[in-house]
Parts: sequence; structure tokens; C-alpha cells
Amino acid sequence: MAAVSITTEFLKRPLMTGAVTASSRRLARAMTQHIGLGEARLVVELGPGTGVFTDAVLRQLAPDARLVAIELNPDLAERLAASRDDKRLTVVHGAAAELADVAAGPVDAVVSGLPWTVMPTADRNRTLDAVAAALAPSGRFTTFAYLHAAWTPPGRHLAAGLRERFGTVDRSPVVWPNLPPAFVHRARAPKNLRLHRHAGSGPPA
Repeated sequence: MAAVSITTEFLKRPLMTGAVTASSRRLARAMTQHIGLGEARLVVELGPGTGVFTDAVLRQLAPDARLVAIELNPDLAERLAASRDDKRLTVVHGAAAELADVAAGPVDAVVSGLPWTVMPTADRNRTLDAVAAALAPSGRFTTFAYLHAAWTPPGRHLAAGLRERFGTVDRSPVVWPNLPPAFVHRARAPKNLRLHRHAGSGPPA
């Protein structure tokens, strides 16, 4: 199977892919540090793309742990499944907001590469709700944001949405070698709010 390119997928599906280039290994390291992957039994990855974060997670998982990677882009999902021969990994073509049904159990960590800044407000809220609801009480969530987009309305609303749903939220130092530079949001102590929002409600995108 031909190698997959994030740039190619962005040109084909810009609203679905979100990123123009693949994340760097340094960003992958920042995304997977300090979230207890070595002790985790079940980890979910949202928007794995070409698998940069997937590989970083698998390097730290125990031999009998599970990683469920949920990818909306059908080409990326197919290629990720075909290119990784690891019995711990299950690749699912689907929406991130369905993670509780897909994972089928309390999740110890969620690692997200989703393009939050291009997601509709309702989808972003549903997905954040789903993450908080699926995590175990001690579970942790990491996602990244590009530095240049941190102060845009979608970037600010993502940060506010994390604070609304988690007891503790912090940020990593900026990963300057990434293109573009990015930082990691780390969240823990999920509040598991049952918000019952109407479609499209919540902060504007």
C-alpha cells in the first residue's frame, strides 16, 4: 500500500484532516508523557492520522494493554491498520464522539490529534463531553494546539471547554521544532458532566 501523506489528505479533505503536515516526534513525546501509559489498561487515540502519536503510545504500553484508535478519515484509518502489526492496536473508522461505545470500558487515557479549530461547535462540545464521560476517575486526556491559533476564538473555547470538564488542566512548554510550533493541553480529574446541550449550543466557534 502506498505511503500516506498528511499534506495529500489535507488537500483532499481540509475540514476533516485539519493539519497540513504530520506532527513531529517531539510533539508526540510531549503528548504521551506524564499520563501513566505504562500502567494503563485501555487507551483511546482520537484522530491518529498517519500514526505518529500511535507509535509513541505503543512504545509505552504494557504487552497486555489495549489501544483503540478512532479515525474519521477512511483512507487514513485503512492505511494505519494496514501499516501497524501490533495485537494491542485496534483501528476504528468512526467519529471521536462515539469513543465510549467503541472502547467498551473505562478508559485510562485519551490522546487526541483532532483538528479542534476547524470542528463545528456542536461537534467539539459532544466530543469533549464524550471524553470526560469515558475516562476513569483517574484518567487523563492530552491534546495539542498550534501556538499561532491559541488565541483565536476556537483555541480559547477549547481551553475553556477543558476547564469546564476537568478539575486540573495545564499546558506543556512550547514544542518549537514542530511545524508549526505547538503545545500540549493536559487534563485530569474528569467531572463527567451531563450537559444535555442543544445542537449548536455552547461557546461559539
